[in-house]
Amino acid sequence: MGLYKEFKEFAVKGNVIDLAVAVIIGAAFKGIVTSLVKDVITPVIGLAVGGVDFKNLTLVLKKATETTPAVTLSYGLFFQSVFDFVILAFCIFMMVRSINKLKRKEEEAPSAPPEPPKQEVLLEEIRDLLKEK
Repeated sequence: MGLYKEFKEFAVKGNVIDLAVAVIIGAAFKGIVTSLVKDVITPVIGLAVGGVDFKNLTLVLKKATETTPAVTLSYGLFFQSVFDFVILAFCIFMMVRSINKLKRKEEEAPSAPPEPPKQEVLLEEIRDLLKEK
């Protein structure tokens, strides 16, 4: 099989296309969640803990001199990243949970009983004919 044909089969498989769509939607969703965390949740949390801005939380390990900049540990940015992750993970969890509920409802929907095998139908017909005689 030629390399081109093999690549073409790989690239047009449903899974690859689904994955590409998921990555694009995920990137857009990340922007929404980042804005939610940055613009809505972080200010509320900052207000609740006394107006602290997490991004500015740092620990100076070595003060700046005339020739070298200060060495700081920016743990506020780390906290912000953790909050972003937790909120993103929770949003994804809620989406997956909702989708799973919809799938369960579809599975629980009663389906028509399966038709009996041909042999059983024929035997029932024979039985009925014998009863008539």
